[in-house]
Amino acid sequence: MEELLYATLSLGAFALIAGIILAIASKVFHIEGDPLSDKVDALLPQTQCGQCGYPGCRPYANAVASGEADVNHCVPGGERTMLSIADLMGVEPKALEEEEEAVPVVAFVREDECIGCTLCIKACPVDAIIGAPKQYHTVVSDHCTGCVLCLEPCPVDCIDMIQKPELLEHWSWPLPDTERAQLGAERRESHHD
Repeated sequence: MEELLYATLSLGAFALIAGIILAIASKVFHIEGDPLSDKVDALLPQTQCGQCGYPGCRPYANAVASGEADVNHCVPGGERTMLSIADLMGVEPKALEEEEEAVPVVAFVREDECIGCTLCIKACPVDAIIGAPKQYHTVVSDHCTGCVLCLEPCPVDCIDMIQKPELLEHWSWPLPDTERAQLGAERRESHHD
């Protein structure tokens, strides 16, 4: 019985000494993060989509803070994020990296072709695809950012990118003299002909 008591006490003493050493080491070797990089990272949408050319939002924030990358590479964040980052960095805003204005899209899984491999679920950075192994998968369109990272891993090519539907709760009257108002006028004219 004494041997069990000595073993328990010695193990407890070792754990206490190791804890003290780790606490001292964390204070001595503490490294401060870049506060500017933290602020840029807080402005990004955290989709981890990789459309900026970096593996996630944090590496892109580090590159912007160090001046290695421009402020206009975050496609999911759009113009608002780019303007916020440019204001924080004190640089002139630039046009977004996209050549033409992209139509908002969401992923759509053709469930009759889905084999339930779960590769698209693993690739989705925002967990917008739900399903179980060997079962059909579907996309929660409210969460999908349209990053297209789910397309490549799909072995049966059953995922399409479709235009995001304009829901009634997000619809608003178009302002006069805008592209949207002109499009509506053209549609009305084509229906009257």
